[in-house]
Amino acid sequence: MPRWDPNAEDRLREAAVELFLDRGYENVTVAEITDRAGLTRRSFSRYFTDKRDVLFAGSEQLPLALAHSVRHADDTLSPFEAVLTALVDAAGPLADQAPLAAKRRAVVQASPELQERGRTKLAAATDAVANALRERGTAASQAALLAEVGVAVFRTAFQRWTDQPEDADLAARIREAAADLAAGLGAVDFAALPHHEAKTARE
Repeated sequence: MPRWDPNAEDRLREAAVELFLDRGYENVTVAEITDRAGLTRRSFSRYFTDKRDVLFAGSEQLPLALAHSVRHADDTLSPFEAVLTALVDAAGPLADQAPLAAKRRAVVQASPELQERGRTKLAAATDAVANALRERGTAASQAALLAEVGVAVFRTAFQRWTDQPEDADLAARIREAAADLAAGLGAVDFAALPHHEAKTARE
């Protein structure tokens, strides 16, 4: 009887990602992943439901973690400061995953199916953050807007981090992306934007 391997999950994930990169996600089977990892289908099923789950397993925790951090952020923080605090908190557990995260992103970008799954996951995170902001007393329309912006900051930071993980950690990239956003908004003269009068029914 084979001994339990405490590194089996990592071995399966690494084997799958390498195969996906070499041959394309659609062209790889679970049997090939287990063969590459030197493990059994039973071992695979212990950690993942299917080959897509190899790339997204654990991502369901992100909406929960973000919502929890927003709800428990200091009351003195503005709604968007609470969102940014939650993003930085979520970055901590990902600190050692940069090399694999970069490969995973490359696999997802090459597959329309996986891109759609990724968008679904980000939408779930956006909804969770918006709900948490509303619980803090933020107006529903503002909560929805800030949640969208916050997740966009996270997505931008994640891309920068996986592109150059040796330059800065994810938390630093989140602060950088948020600062870029603030600088861009600070340069906007909202009074100079065109105003269009609403047309009357006669017009």
